[in-house]
Amino acid sequence: MTAAPRWSRLPAGWEAEMSDDYEWVPLRLPPEVTRVSASIRLSIEAEYRGWELTRVRLYNDGSRRVLLRRKKTRMDSRLPDQPEL
Repeated sequence: MTAAPRWSRLPAGWEAEMSDDYEWVPLRLPPEVTRVSASIRLSIEAEYRGWELTRVRLYNDGSRRVLLRRKKTRMDSRLPDQPEL
């Protein structure tokens, strides 16, 4: 599978839940992004681009790893609309 290097950047266990019915985007939010700010940004992505929050992992340094997903559609032949966080 050619996507293996991409998934290797995910925290352990996250790739087990990933299906081919969805587009997946792993993100890293730096420590300076507050919880409120992250919540607002992710809400905007959900509202206007159809992404939903699947997993969040908070690290000791305050950074977060986030996994977003959205259902694939027939129009997915175009370039994916990636979150702008």
